[in-house]
Amino acid sequence: MEIFSADQIEAIHLASLAVLRDTGMNFMLPEAVDILTREGARVDDDGIRVHFDPEMVMEKIRTVPGEFTLHARDPANSVRMGRDNIVFSCVASTPNVSDLDRGRLTGNLEDFRNLLRLTQSLNTAQVVGGYPVEPVDTDVRLRHLICVSEMAKLTSKPLSGYSLGRERIEDAIEIVRIARGIDHETLLREPSIHSIVNANSPLVYDKPMLLGAMILAEHNQAVVYTPFTLSGAMAPITIAGALVQQNAEALAGLVFSQCVNPGAPAIYGSFTSNVDMKTGSPAFGTPEYAKATIASGQLARKYGVPLRASNATASNAPDAQAAYESQMSLWACVMGGVNYVKHGLGWLEGGLCTNYEKFIIDAEMVQMMIAFLEPAVVDEDALAVAAIDGVGPASHYFQSPHTMARYETAFYTPMLSDWRNFETWEDAGSVDATRRANGIWKQLLAEYEPPPMDSAIEEELDAFVARRTAEGGAPPL
Repeated sequence: MEIFSADQIEAIHLASLAVLRDTGMNFMLPEAVDILTREGARVDDDGIRVHFDPEMVMEKIRTVPGEFTLHARDPANSVRMGRDNIVFSCVASTPNVSDLDRGRLTGNLEDFRNLLRLTQSLNTAQVVGGYPVEPVDTDVRLRHLICVSEMAKLTSKPLSGYSLGRERIEDAIEIVRIARGIDHETLLREPSIHSIVNANSPLVYDKPMLLGAMILAEHNQAVVYTPFTLSGAMAPITIAGALVQQNAEALAGLVFSQCVNPGAPAIYGSFTSNVDMKTGSPAFGTPEYAKATIASGQLARKYGVPLRASNATASNAPDAQAAYESQMSLWACVMGGVNYVKHGLGWLEGGLCTNYEKFIIDAEMVQMMIAFLEPAVVDEDALAVAAIDGVGPASHYFQSPHTMARYETAFYTPMLSDWRNFETWEDAGSVDATRRANGIWKQLLAEYEPPPMDSAIEEELDAFVARRTAEGGAPPL
């Protein structure tokens, strides 16, 4: 879908190039500045503010792959990023977790593991997009070792790591390599991990994230450059102005990745929304968020690069607001041609909480989107002229051979929705969708079986984690 005209998109594009050329961006890592200046960027006397000529930007963007495979340890779970592909991930990076039974809790390792089990169990979560909740009860120096190794054991889907300095991302890359059972040369050919690198909007890339992005690019692993442009707070209050800033920040990140390693996989990240101007709180799933997401699709297609956005809501409970804001977000992602929908399952409170019931509600909505995208068949059999003739006027199709041959697979089958009439639903206890979701996630956890892992690989993985733990893990940031 296109929400802006070609001329309007071109105006946003040209304005972004002007921002990169004239205003510039702060790159807080000296090594990053050196790489950029070596490739033709200009830097101010402070050694931080970097300016990009439009010709340099467009030259570097051309080397970003339009499509690539993100490999999983189970090859059947590898995914294609870019072009006409849409991939959904679980929620990531929330500090809290909640459900109907226990209420809201601080993130912890046991819930971290359970949410990974749900991610593995649901085919609507194709990628582990990060820690589905932050396990605050683990040592911050060792957290990445514990979490990424648990991700590798409890799921067989593509994984992620956090670009927070050198040690954390290097350890994550090595854990993924070991889990896949491949050598370093194969890893360099086959992207097997991705990471989100957020711009510290407005117009700053921080040192730890740049260092992680540099290491990932050197290893030919995927980086998602995502500005955090909240209109009215960290970006201009107009949607067009916020998109100009988002585009400038995303392009600067993509250029950096290609300066490090031309052809390294990278993704344009869109996260432009607005704030509540009464409170300053972020708002998600808004009309403005939808417009910005669809416009981001137009920009990403202009550059020929993959696009990331999110299934987001500001609701504090898995209620009607959470559903309609998430539907607004999901429709924008689908109609905008987003390739990677991050936080696809479980996001609540504007990203401050992962909710178990919302995990299931989102899974249903994503499953419906997937079914919606399946092409409808129009052939002689589907046109059903013979069936219409056979039933004739004033009858029904329940017993038609055409119906009987197809009734088991003809329509979408919900996981969560209850289509019974009111009386039957009432007799069964009047259980609403949120309470039904509560039962489904419990059932999925009870039925979960870990994906098999070769014993030699598991031993090598455990030995690596034990060695790095004995060495102290990663220093605090």
